[in-house]
Amino acid sequence: MPFAVYVLGLAVFAQGTSEFMLSGLLSGIAADLGVSLSAAGLLTSAFAVGMVVGAPVMALAGRTWPRRRALLLFLAVFVAVHAVGALTPSYGVLLATRFVGALANAGFWAVALSTAVPMVPDRLKGRATAVVVGGVTVACVVGVPAGAVLGERWGWRSAFWAVAIVSLPAFLAVLRSIPGGRGGTDAGADPVSVRDELRVLTGPRLRPVLFTMALVQGATFCTFSYLEPLLTRESRLGAGWVPVALALFGAGAFAGVTVAGRYADAHPVAVLGTGMAALTVGWSALALTAGSPVLALALVPLLGLLAFGTGTALITRVLSLAPGAPTLAGAASTTAFNLGATVGPWAGGLALGAGFGYRAPVGVSALLMVAAVLVAATTAKSRRPRAGERRLSAVDRSARRRSGSPGEHPGTRL
Repeated sequence: MPFAVYVLGLAVFAQGTSEFMLSGLLSGIAADLGVSLSAAGLLTSAFAVGMVVGAPVMALAGRTWPRRRALLLFLAVFVAVHAVGALTPSYGVLLATRFVGALANAGFWAVALSTAVPMVPDRLKGRATAVVVGGVTVACVVGVPAGAVLGERWGWRSAFWAVAIVSLPAFLAVLRSIPGGRGGTDAGADPVSVRDELRVLTGPRLRPVLFTMALVQGATFCTFSYLEPLLTRESRLGAGWVPVALALFGAGAFAGVTVAGRYADAHPVAVLGTGMAALTVGWSALALTAGSPVLALALVPLLGLLAFGTGTALITRVLSLAPGAPTLAGAASTTAFNLGATVGPWAGGLALGAGFGYRAPVGVSALLMVAAVLVAATTAKSRRPRAGERRLSAVDRSARRRSGSPGEHPGTRL
């Protein structure tokens, strides 16, 4: 695996820490800036919205830039807004920095995915994706708890400074190790037009995969966002167990990313089918057994493994289905991922507000997974070729080989 791929994972670690660390800092921010807790919570929403909007916009804006230049620019903006956020006494300025930081994060994600995958042979594409996505899981295991400790000891601003400082080695490493060519193109090749990339992304093969990804991530973040009240009020665990549970979820997520990186390329359908079915059962089991602290703690790392393993396999699937969208495929994955991360907690909050209890978000997660399985199964069934179509496809492939025309990219069928 090229060293540059690990460099991208390091940068994603810093940015992932920023994305999730506010869960342990909101009370301090609200007290320091003189705003309500719900207003402080909007800082998380601003980041999520910035990620959804920023992925396609930033990818389009930087599609003709050299990859290294785009990555460095996004990282520089990310560091700058965290320095501003750590210094500002204004809630409005802090809110703006969260949105701008998310735009930079989204742009970096999109370019990083379209940079890492072409750097490795086909058999390692899933593993390269796992290394980049693994930065988020390491952030969950190490970065988010560390940010909470910093906030507890030296105030929430220290966590913002820490994210900026951790990003600096990644900036230097990107400067030295990432090739300077345009993202998603080979040396000397003309960039693919925006119209052609959009045609690929809106095609019938990719739309259901992106929709499935949004549903899977919605299920994951629906429960993850409300894990603290579930454990302390349903499972009757002390508050001290919450960081332990978050670390267990992150450790499981890291294991899931690692496993998916090894097997998603060779067995994509099996990994996705097994992962989604197991997630449906797993969220349902947690909803039913959350009253038992032992069972709840046992399920948390397992669900982290399944959720992020399946998510990584879905990202790999999108990139393999979209060789004709080298720039926007990564952006589409980022948008679908964060759309789920935005809608899932919102749906869980609606269920809580309706008075269905602290297990309600877990039930919503299970329902979202049922929808994801149905979308995937319906799509696979509708695309299964009939006997005559299979014979025609075989004749067509034979004709292409005789004429020297390029055939279909491997792995383009669900």
